[in-house]
Amino acid sequence: MKQTLAMISIIAALIFGSIGALLAADFDAGLAALQKGDYAAALREWTPLAAKQGDAEAQFNLGHMYRKGQGVSQDYITAHVWTNIAAVNGSEMAPELRNAIAKEMTPAQIHAAQKRAKDCVAKNYKDC
Repeated sequence: MKQTLAMISIIAALIFGSIGALLAADFDAGLAALQKGDYAAALREWTPLAAKQGDAEAQFNLGHMYRKGQGVSQDYITAHVWTNIAAVNGSEMAPELRNAIAKEMTPAQIHAAQKRAKDCVAKNYKDC
C-alpha cells in the first residue's frame, strides 16, 4: 500500500511538473518571439495563457501589444481590458500601464473596457 501511494505521488509530481514546464515554455517562447519582432508568434503563445489559464503576465503582455498595435490593430479598449484583468490577477506592472492607456481613452471607452473585463472574468476568460 505504501509503495502504491509513493508511486502515485511520483507519477503525479512528474505529470504536474511537466505541465508547469510546458506552461513556462509557452511564456518564454512568446517572449522570445516578441524580442525578435515576431508578434504573431507571441500572440499565438500568450493568448492561450491569458485567455485559458489566467496568466497575469501573459495578460499584461497582450494589453501592451494591443496598446502598441504589435501584431494586432491598435485597440485601447482591448488593451485596457487585458491590463485591467492582469492587474486584478497580480501583475505588478499592469496598473501603471492600464492607467496610461486610460489617459488615451474617453470615459465611454473606459466604461466599455471595464464592462468587457468584468464579462471576461465572469466567463472564465472565454470570448475575451
